[in-house]
Amino acid sequence: MLESVNEWILALGAQYNVNPYIFAGIYVGAIPFFLASIAWLVKRAREGRSTVLPTMLAGFFFVSAYLYLAIFGQDIPAWVWIFLAVLIAYGAWSQVRDTRRKIAAARGEEGDPPAS
Repeated sequence: MLESVNEWILALGAQYNVNPYIFAGIYVGAIPFFLASIAWLVKRAREGRSTVLPTMLAGFFFVSAYLYLAIFGQDIPAWVWIFLAVLIAYGAWSQVRDTRRKIAAARGEEGDPPAS
């Protein structure tokens, strides 16, 4: 059964000119860099410093696997792009909300008034 699933995944990858294992490797490999960027962003926000660079890096790592798909993929169906756009929008909204909570909590621990 696993062999047939593997063949199906590889056939999809060949159809769209994307190696699914490279996609998965980028997806999983970007997670620690994304989390490190978020930690850096929270630290800099707590210090009142610019968060532009860590925000940009977090965004890059968040979409890096999809960039691979966009650059190398061919004939990707429109529904896939719509689905990915919804996933990315929801994930970004969720991460912004959580990051703001972490910043507010970190400021509260220091005795600083939380930012509004």
